[in-house]
Amino acid sequence: IVKAGTKNRVCDKQLCDNRAPDTAKFALFYLTFPNPLRILRSYVVGSAAGVGSRESHPPRRACCGPWQEQGDITALTPEQVEKLKEVAGCPEDCANDHKWLAVLAFLFLYLSICRKQRALPSLDVTVWSELPPGAGLGSSAAYSVCLAAAFLAACEEIPNPLKDGEPTSRWTEEDLELINKWAFQGERVIHGNPSGVDNTVSTWGGALRYQQGKISSLKRPPALKILLTNTKVPRSTKALVAGVRNRLLKFPEIVAPVLTSIEAISLECERVLAEMASAPTPGHYLVLEELIDMNQHHLNALGVGHASLDQLCQVTTAHGLHSKLTGGGGGGCGITLLRPDLQRLEVEAAKQALTGCGFDCWETSIGAPGVSVHAATSLDAPILQALDGI
Repeated sequence: IVKAGTKNRVCDKQLCDNRAPDTAKFALFYLTFPNPLRILRSYVVGSAAGVGSRESHPPRRACCGPWQEQGDITALTPEQVEKLKEVAGCPEDCANDHKWLAVLAFLFLYLSICRKQRALPSLDVTVWSELPPGAGLGSSAAYSVCLAAAFLAACEEIPNPLKDGEPTSRWTEEDLELINKWAFQGERVIHGNPSGVDNTVSTWGGALRYQQGKISSLKRPPALKILLTNTKVPRSTKALVAGVRNRLLKFPEIVAPVLTSIEAISLECERVLAEMASAPTPGHYLVLEELIDMNQHHLNALGVGHASLDQLCQVTTAHGLHSKLTGGGGGGCGITLLRPDLQRLEVEAAKQALTGCGFDCWETSIGAPGVSVHAATSLDAPILQALDGI
């Protein structure tokens, strides 16, 4: 959840007057990310070309250079990413630091989306998330999507679709497409060369089909209940993807058939899910469980497994359940399919066993809505408390 609030520009100008002579060209904004990254950063920003941490005295300002244009969407070159790290004050070893990657994506999206404004807006931005970072749950994509939507709405590039009295609302398909394009660029800052799947799912919701760079929505995916288990083993999607690529280059005749088999598993899963949309049967769940087991073995062969994920699968197998990794692997999270015929005591026993391994475990479902705008009254108390300062 992201909330962006416009600051009082008179106060901002007075504060800037105390710190730099060219006040008219600068704006001030705060980024607060209390959960889970505990970020509290403030920046002085200058005319879409400069940014400096307000902790500096006087604030550092450096030109990030003109953005690369891709239609209406701007993309950073590797050189500009390094420059952004410099002016943001990132340490040299920040490549896998979730906190600094979040700051970089924030600065990039702010400068890029807001650069068309007559004056850069001064903002308070608070982020609240229950997704653990680096666990393979697409937390960076959800973050980039929410930031893009908040900045585009704050700059009136897209309208606020929420009507008076409504608890929540969603944007039009055209607006969602723009949000998704910007979010993908934020993901590139964080991951380097992402597939675009995570930000697309976060934007549109539901379930998607990804093949050879093409993404399409699955029609009416069935509501599948799962256990989502976090092994708490940190991992880097970028490093894991690079590892698979290296293994493919080293053993092409071995790894290529594994990838082909994974594709066949995915297509069979899609076929079963399409059948389940109208009339799910116990037989469908048995097929999905077989596909889950085969997929997990193939992923291990690619080198993206981990001892913690093996333990997760062994524990759930002992309780008659079937699990696989989710996300990039190498630790992070796994999912366990929950058949409708399971008794509550069976589910609780599995959760207790997973928790006993030191894992975090939640019951959830697949196919939630995508990015939305919410009325404050519709939010839970902890989130309202986190956002109360704006």
